[in-house]
Amino acid sequence: MKFFSGFSLNNEQAYFNEYIKEDDYTVVGFSYGAIKALEEVLRLEEEGIRVDTLQLLSPAFFQTKEEKFRRLQLLSYKKHEALYIKQFTRGCFTPLSKLNVEHIETKSEELRELLYYVWSEDDFSLLKEKGVKVEIYLGGEDKIIDVEAAREFFRHVGTLTYIKKANHFLQKN
Repeated sequence: MKFFSGFSLNNEQAYFNEYIKEDDYTVVGFSYGAIKALEEVLRLEEEGIRVDTLQLLSPAFFQTKEEKFRRLQLLSYKKHEALYIKQFTRGCFTPLSKLNVEHIETKSEELRELLYYVWSEDDFSLLKEKGVKVEIYLGGEDKIIDVEAAREFFRHVGTLTYIKKANHFLQKN
């Protein structure tokens, strides 16, 4: 199993143990890491390397947000990166108390990538044709992404698990 971390995060995999399928043919991504996980599975499939399952945990879904929102996020990050990361992390755990997470150095290009990423149903159709099972997990109390738009999009591309009272980290209220 290969795990891709969320924006600015490292080693947060343990928060998702109850959802993750532990085997050699599963690729998992959380939030921004879901984008990276999808890209990795597409690359592996192109190279003929076996992948059975792609698990997307609270995938970063901002394609329905307005340009003003995206610009404000990037401006806030560039103005005071540490404060932005602190507030972002707090938002990931809302409405629960913030838990301990490990952070890594980030770049504004990574934030730009996740804010402007457009999920494509064609990518998922290709994976389905190759026999890759896609599982998506969303928290109904997620304060980071556009949950309802994500729910509408992802319900068409794989098996969607919607956890009504969970936050971005899929921690239940």
